[in-house]
Amino acid sequence: MSTDRRLNLPGIAYGGDYNPEQWPEEVWAEDVRLMREAGVTMVSVGIFSWALLEPTEGVFEFSRMDRILDLLHENGIGADLATPTAAPPAWFFKAYPGALPVDRDGRRLWPGSRQTFCPSSPAYRRAALRIAGALAERYADHPAVVMWHVHNEYGCHNDACYCDTSAAAFRTWLRAKYGDDLDALNHAWGTAFWSQWYYAWDQILPPRATGAVPNPTHQLDWRRFCSDELLSLCTAEREVLRRAAPDTPATTNFMVMRTFDALDYWRWAPELDILSNDHYLMSDDPEAEIDIALNGDLMRSLAGGPWFLMEHSTGAVNWQPVNRAKRPGEMRRNALAHVAHGADGIAFFQWRAAKAGAEQWHSAMLPHTGTGSAVWRDVVQLGDDLKALAEVRDSTGAAQVAVVWDWDARWALELPAQPSGELRYQDLVRDWYTPLWRAGVGIDFVRPGDPGLDRYKLVLVPSLYLVTEAAAANLARYTERGGTLAVGFHSGMVDENGHVLLGGYPGAFRDVLGVLTDELFPLLPGERTGLTGEVPPGATADLWSERVGLAGAQAVASYADGPLAGLPAVTRHQHGSGTAWYLATRPDRDTLAALLHRISREAGVTPEHQAPAGIEVVRRRGTEADYLFLIDHAGKGAQVPADGVELLTGTPVTGTVTVPPGGVAVVREAH
Repeated sequence: MSTDRRLNLPGIAYGGDYNPEQWPEEVWAEDVRLMREAGVTMVSVGIFSWALLEPTEGVFEFSRMDRILDLLHENGIGADLATPTAAPPAWFFKAYPGALPVDRDGRRLWPGSRQTFCPSSPAYRRAALRIAGALAERYADHPAVVMWHVHNEYGCHNDACYCDTSAAAFRTWLRAKYGDDLDALNHAWGTAFWSQWYYAWDQILPPRATGAVPNPTHQLDWRRFCSDELLSLCTAEREVLRRAAPDTPATTNFMVMRTFDALDYWRWAPELDILSNDHYLMSDDPEAEIDIALNGDLMRSLAGGPWFLMEHSTGAVNWQPVNRAKRPGEMRRNALAHVAHGADGIAFFQWRAAKAGAEQWHSAMLPHTGTGSAVWRDVVQLGDDLKALAEVRDSTGAAQVAVVWDWDARWALELPAQPSGELRYQDLVRDWYTPLWRAGVGIDFVRPGDPGLDRYKLVLVPSLYLVTEAAAANLARYTERGGTLAVGFHSGMVDENGHVLLGGYPGAFRDVLGVLTDELFPLLPGERTGLTGEVPPGATADLWSERVGLAGAQAVASYADGPLAGLPAVTRHQHGSGTAWYLATRPDRDTLAALLHRISREAGVTPEHQAPAGIEVVRRRGTEADYLFLIDHAGKGAQVPADGVELLTGTPVTGTVTVPPGGVAVVREAH
């Protein structure tokens, strides 16, 4: 029996969430006609249809879904068929009120939205697997169904439930983790502090609201449990679907974006056949194109290759304080940037803009104003673009640099009672990612324990507050064997239980970095310190400083003023056959860029292609050709050296290619 579960669609898939149940049936024919006009090849259906598919418990009504799937198939459009388990129906909560979630303050939440269920509820699990099984049995062989869509955005609104059922499930998880050894848990959690020692498992509760700072390891294990509990729901549904249709791929849409950190996607990724992602821009981000690139590279790294963009927006969303429309050309740039960073499918929420409900002001492929709109013209143009890029499918990224990314470290860093409450993991990583992205350097993301680091010329560790002994040793071995390692401040400070690594900072990385810090001096908001040495004139730093002593390393830059004046702020250390850098502060944007460019040059890193400032350069490598994506974010246009064929226009290119102002060029370069 085959286990090669790939999406059975040609080229770059194109579509969006389709919710025909929100519209009279006579609208459906117009929908599929316009889908064909736009070049749509696949739509996600059934995501929020539980109440219609199972109007009463155990009684199923599939006639509407039958007609929808038949209509899609007749028009050559594939279906990504969802299990509708993100939104249980009203009858479920009437029958099982104990399945409603409880927040950290002990308030029971009420139905009337989506994802208002406790992830540990046995009643919810039974009901979810029942509807998933009924769908699988009925549609396993339907020719329209090309992919299963498990649930929707796990953890978006219910990443944690603090009810007694969740408490019991947490204790079960803890007993498995600690081998049913309560002394081991007490040691890991440091419960001798503040008289928190546990003498029986049933004394342990979720980290509910309390009067002071909760135990940090308790909170960390809770985050791990919550991610695993949702993952267990996902894999249970996936198995129901897989038994019925073993060759049909299954996905669930991740939310790899700046605002979401609830799930450890390194643990989730191996459980799915195709990785997909939802990505939305934040209105307060003036350089949102960096977020697209960073999270696209992270998705490609999670997938080990191409992935699927399940949701983004044609224009405004509806859930931010101010929901701005996209500027002319922005939607196209966004979509093609996702393709550049590994997406083999582009989809939107949603196909037709809703006229009622909580998302009625969310943009769509077919807006309220219909086909006379600029958005519709852009949607049709994008469909043509993706057809022209069909051959790009299955090619993958090219990276000389790896950035270490770890959800455990992110969770631990952002717990209360840190030396500075201003530390934000995603921001620290983005600070380091951005200069190399601007330079056109290909970047992968890796786990700190990745055994294949030797394939990279440079490994960056912008922030790794928590690190296991094995992962720290892995990074040290990489350096000893000739690699270049750069580590950011407040890294290597605690072990996997959140215990401080004694003997001086930065803990696990002291030896490889050749430094020893004895005291931390975080800076106040708005406070800056000058830097001097091998840095640009006028260099400054903010957020963090520390009293670094040299233990084999050499100072590259020092603090120019303040209590640490004259002490090292940036160091370089020869470790084995390699080099290890330490940035003990956060340099200003230009200084950080200069340092990272120097580090990358010394490591032998070269940009994928030379292009003027403002042009994003990304390369995807295929078996017979490379594909050079050139995206103009500055709005000025440019001539860029290239030879081959520009795929979006079908034009041969000799010497240079024209990137239109605010536009995109994609050049096929034969091997």
